[in-house]
Amino acid sequence: MTTEQNVLFTIFGGTGDLAKRKLYPSLYRLYKKGFLKEHFAVIGTARREWTNDYYREIVKETLTDLIISEEDATEFANHFYYQSHNVNDAEHYVNLKVLAEKLDDHYQINGNRLFYLAMSPNFFGTITQQLDQQGLVTDNGFNRLIIEKPFGHDYESAAILNEQLREVFDESQIFRIDHYLGKEMVQNISTVRFANTMIESMWNNRYIDNIQITLSESLGVEERGGYYDKSGALRDMVQNHILQIVSLLAMEPPARLKDKDIRNEKIKALRAVRLYKPEEVKDYFVRAQYGIGSTESGLLNNYRNEMNVAEDSQTETFVAGKVLIDTFRWKGVPFYIRTGKRMGEKGTQINVVFKNVPLNLFSEDVEEELPPNVLSIFIQPTEGFSLQLNTKKAGIGLETDTFNLKHKHSAETVANSPEAYEKLIFDCLNGDATNFTHWDEVASSWKFVDVIRQAWDQDQSELPSYQSGSMGPTESDDLLAKDGFNWHWNPALPNDEI
Repeated sequence: MTTEQNVLFTIFGGTGDLAKRKLYPSLYRLYKKGFLKEHFAVIGTARREWTNDYYREIVKETLTDLIISEEDATEFANHFYYQSHNVNDAEHYVNLKVLAEKLDDHYQINGNRLFYLAMSPNFFGTITQQLDQQGLVTDNGFNRLIIEKPFGHDYESAAILNEQLREVFDESQIFRIDHYLGKEMVQNISTVRFANTMIESMWNNRYIDNIQITLSESLGVEERGGYYDKSGALRDMVQNHILQIVSLLAMEPPARLKDKDIRNEKIKALRAVRLYKPEEVKDYFVRAQYGIGSTESGLLNNYRNEMNVAEDSQTETFVAGKVLIDTFRWKGVPFYIRTGKRMGEKGTQINVVFKNVPLNLFSEDVEEELPPNVLSIFIQPTEGFSLQLNTKKAGIGLETDTFNLKHKHSAETVANSPEAYEKLIFDCLNGDATNFTHWDEVASSWKFVDVIRQAWDQDQSELPSYQSGSMGPTESDDLLAKDGFNWHWNPALPNDEI
């Protein structure tokens, strides 16, 4: 049974790209499914001087690929209201409160508030303080705050930001969004582990050789050069997306599938990640910057020639590393991670590489290793699994061959599945924080990343480069080779192989 939510959304940054690309379409999907009906309203705020009518037209434009009829879109958009707003002006919050109370009464919302800060974290402290001081935080309903990354640029700045938020909202009211946690196959990690005896019984250092996580992007920094040059791949991807995936892979089974239990286990896993000494970083992590390359469309720029990037930039566009988790389950099992821009293929996948059998009975040389069993979890753009097994090759003799058991979500399934932001907003409406990051997760992630960042900042050596269109620098391959391993990368599974 679909349960309607009574709620007033206030979106700070309501004219921005995130709101247009993700938030408004997600709200519309929830509306079409009946989770939002009559008793909801949306206030969009930003510096621009827009009218309600103009704002509603913009909202409808974002729904072009989703709307069934103009009448349907208009009915949805009529729940949207716009208020020009300077986040630093206290008087503007007074006006915002007047509008909020009017809409609460009109739509019978019962004091439920969801504040979405879709703008720079520099304003988070100011906004939350003013929400409290001007009485926008209600006493007669729920108050929830969704904030976007980056949550600080290191542990110290993140801790200051968290203190500012906690002056107004408690931890249970703060929903730190990481859209990767809304992806179908990321959410499937726990199901694959804890719903299958065969998998969970072997999910430890007795059977697993290493685990590899790859988040590769085929595009460069595009128009984000100014932002990216101050961030880099380590802060932009490792601190959040990759370490969140690590925590889901490494966590112990929760007592129950409740948000508090799951997050507690993720926190324990992240606290067990080994913090390297500064002098050890070079042995466990490599970085690089994309150079020139070519495609069928022509030549590709190197990073330092991108718009708004410093000519002598030392910002990494690629990171590969070896993460160690000091628990009984994972002692001795390396988690290899890599992420980069302008790589050969776009994709996110996890490869769990199992240990080989003790002897190869199918070869005259019993020391000759068979290919390992590999469980691959495809997160994007392909969604699915494959399990590489060794089998007998058909014919005379006992020659072996590899065979993949595969499952891929159909195009129809993917098209009909909720988009990540839709899932996460729905979870927030229901007070379910499972797929949002707890402060203790953020803190542990920053402490790990800060050691690496500080070591790199002290390193004056020339930054390695890699060719645009490759899968990264040779130093990345060397990182695994010295442990006797190599990167596993499976291209997207074609439909005719499923």
